[in-house]
Amino acid sequence: MRDVIDELAGWWERGEPVAMGTVVATFRSAPRQPGAAMLVGPGGQAVGSVSGGCVEGAVYELGQEVLEDGAPRLERYGISDDDAFAVGLTCGGILDVFVERVSPEDFPGLGDIVADVREGRPVAVATVVAHPDREHVGRRLVVRPEDAEGEGVVGTLGSSRADDAVADDARGLLAAGRTATLEYGPDGERRGEGMRVFVSSHAPKPRMLVFGAIDFAAAVARMGAFLDYRVTVCDARPVFATKTRFPGADEVVVRWPHEYLREEIDAGRIDERTVICVLTHDPKFDVPVLQLALEGPPVAYVGAMGSRRTHEDRLDRLREAGVAEEALAALSSPIGLDLGARTPEETAVSIAAEIIALRWGGAGERLAETSGPIHHHRPEPAPADLR
Repeated sequence: MRDVIDELAGWWERGEPVAMGTVVATFRSAPRQPGAAMLVGPGGQAVGSVSGGCVEGAVYELGQEVLEDGAPRLERYGISDDDAFAVGLTCGGILDVFVERVSPEDFPGLGDIVADVREGRPVAVATVVAHPDREHVGRRLVVRPEDAEGEGVVGTLGSSRADDAVADDARGLLAAGRTATLEYGPDGERRGEGMRVFVSSHAPKPRMLVFGAIDFAAAVARMGAFLDYRVTVCDARPVFATKTRFPGADEVVVRWPHEYLREEIDAGRIDERTVICVLTHDPKFDVPVLQLALEGPPVAYVGAMGSRRTHEDRLDRLREAGVAEEALAALSSPIGLDLGARTPEETAVSIAAEIIALRWGGAGERLAETSGPIHHHRPEPAPADLR
């Protein structure tokens, strides 16, 4: 929903019904991830994409049907056959798309969800996309972190048992910034089957911390923003750490790097989605911040810039500081993939490529010289018949 939220909110605020098709599960080489959405709006307008062009026409037609009768649908799209006009994915993937009507009457809480997403407040929407009783399909819970009174859930799936199970699991996904389809028994039984619930997590953007206010940092900050990270550039030197020099950053902080990182860790603002790029290649900055980054809470990535000689010297200094070999093994240094990069912009691409490869399990090889699936995915259960 995030990728079409502005158009969706506009139509909702004007009271104009919209059909929203959302990818709720993918298998093999499906081109879009769960959460990708397409809208069929007033006057037949189409916004967004669920497959990069393969099945949009079929989803568009299904959206028009849903707009007409209001009944949500779950449809599976697989490999197209030999007919060039058949609906399917030529890439060989499979995806499930849930299409529902969205309007102030159908989805009265959407305005609050849009406000949460725009303000960076965590919120998850759990929607029943399949159930033995068709009356349950389309029911939803809106789940937020628990407040002081232990509240934070709006709506119901039909029973307190189902509500409690789904709310607990949705909070876990929200904390990890993950979107997924979960399966339960018809009344929320955890070891059952029959009810499939799509949990769309809208967590705040993952963070990218860039230490070192150098020209390479400006390029990395721009690349981080392009990849939808919330980017912070930090350096102890006020003459270099200025917003003018780093327009691509969300914030520029003048602090000793290790002091800032310690503050962020203590405040709970560092998590498993955070990426840390140390670009100073100066031991008095590098070693203290890298020690914290490697010994602190688990993060997605820690990389450090420098030559191989600088890298070896840095490792010796970190060992002297007491950093264990197991922790040192998580350090990406020299930073980035071997692309032959020379300019700051090329180096930023190589760093981004390494971050992406580690996130999805890619090897960084040329696709033309490999075989097998092009897209890497988190493990998903094998597809079952739609219920």
